[in-house]
Amino acid sequence: MSEISKRTHAVKNRGVVKIAAGYLAGLLFGLGLAISGMTDPARVLGFLDVAGAWDPTLMFVLGGAVVTAFVGYRVVFARGEPLFSGSFQLPTKQTLDGKLLGGAALFGIGWGLSGYCPGPAIASVGGLSIPLLALLIAMVAGWFIAKRIS
Repeated sequence: MSEISKRTHAVKNRGVVKIAAGYLAGLLFGLGLAISGMTDPARVLGFLDVAGAWDPTLMFVLGGAVVTAFVGYRVVFARGEPLFSGSFQLPTKQTLDGKLLGGAALFGIGWGLSGYCPGPAIASVGGLSIPLLALLIAMVAGWFIAKRIS
């Protein structure tokens, strides 16, 4: 096998491993959402109902995610480079603008009204309901609108 052929094969293998790692990470994320009950919009809406029957479950799930991400970033950055890529792909933008703040506001409004954010919404597709379908349609429409605006 020539050197070029070996490199081409290594690049193809790296791509397959990268896709498999992404799939596994998404599967683990969805499983975590399902086990924690975060695919149930009533849990999220219960968390937002601070004056009524407040449900603190989301706070513990978010706290666990923050701790996991904090430790995970430290471990990954200590390596110097990612396992399946030549370099880290980190955001470079450091400013707040109207697009970011508007998008964050729309995300928060949609989350508060529906009880779903994108991850749990996609993880809940198996139990599709009319409200979930409406949210998914609005989410996809938002992606297309954002793409046209940019």
